[in-house]
Amino acid sequence: MKRALLAAAGVLGVFVLSLLLFASAIVDRAANRVLNAPPYTAGSEAEKLYRDLFVVDLHGDPLLWDRDLNERLSHGAIDVPRLVEGNVGIQCFFIVSKSPYGQNIDLTEEDSDAITALAILQGWPQRTWNSLFERALFQSERLHRFAEQSGGRLVVIQSKGDLRRYRAERAQNTDVVGGILGVEGAQVLEGDVNNVGKLFDAGVRIIAPTHFFDNDIGGSAHGVEKGGLTELGAQMIAEMEARGILLDLAHASPALMRDALSIATRPVVVSHTGVKGTCDNNRNLGDEQLQGIAASGGVVGIGYWDTAVCGKDAAAIARAIRYTVDRVGVDHVALGSDFDGAVPVPFDTTGLALIAEALLEDGFTENDIRDIMGENALRVLEQTLPE
Repeated sequence: MKRALLAAAGVLGVFVLSLLLFASAIVDRAANRVLNAPPYTAGSEAEKLYRDLFVVDLHGDPLLWDRDLNERLSHGAIDVPRLVEGNVGIQCFFIVSKSPYGQNIDLTEEDSDAITALAILQGWPQRTWNSLFERALFQSERLHRFAEQSGGRLVVIQSKGDLRRYRAERAQNTDVVGGILGVEGAQVLEGDVNNVGKLFDAGVRIIAPTHFFDNDIGGSAHGVEKGGLTELGAQMIAEMEARGILLDLAHASPALMRDALSIATRPVVVSHTGVKGTCDNNRNLGDEQLQGIAASGGVVGIGYWDTAVCGKDAAAIARAIRYTVDRVGVDHVALGSDFDGAVPVPFDTTGLALIAEALLEDGFTENDIRDIMGENALRVLEQTLPE
């Protein structure tokens, strides 16, 4: 009788697990829609140019979802096979730790969290259910595990030396992609600046102070108070710079951005955004903010989704890039897709030649396009990664 009950319990457990995984897959597909299915066709000139580029995407969120990134998927925008097919040289993989219910770009309170339910639904370890820091460690472990299981097709880059070795390898073999680990929102520190060092040890090389809500580091552009950098936030930036972690001001309030730029001594990025000049809303950057990022020597990563660029195609992305170049110069513009960040996008990562085509049609030179689609971001990484 006991054996029969144990067997029944085991069957029930498998059934419940299967049901949870099925439900999480539905959530993933609904959240991460690609509006136009592959394959994508660019003109011959753009395609030829694109295949000769070193492409860097400063922001993607696939680590949040229950996927094997070494498998080619039929949903979402990023996995290793599609990154390789899409000629992406470096993909920045961001950790998402908390997402309040009802979040929006104008006013989001911090008093709820949809990621807790998602973590349980996807079968994350129990240690992640109530700890944002543990969620960060778990997602970093996932990226390292995917790299170990990729057969050499995914390389995690953690230092200048790693970057040099990777670029030398990729010059001989384009069937490989580099990954850099970032954190979206320093609430993962849980109030302890010493956790910056632990994140560094876990491979994190980019940290954004805020996400959709205010935290003890500073104000979000979408938060309630939208305040500046706190004392703890200033300590965090100093610790980041000492270790070689890149500061990302995506989602920062204007006050936090001003404060952070006033104390930063190294280049700063905004990994994924739009600009008010072509898409005027609270998510996007004004001219003063663009100029501040450029003055630091950093880059602005232009996103691909409608709230960022007020459009659903590569032409809208090119318009935002053109506006930014006209304000701060071609050396300070990059790509920041926000792929798999719960936003609809016009194409997956195999369709980036469409951006090259749109830039050509807008009058950008081939050298400009090389800089925008990868070389500018590479320059900043070479300057800021640790030795």
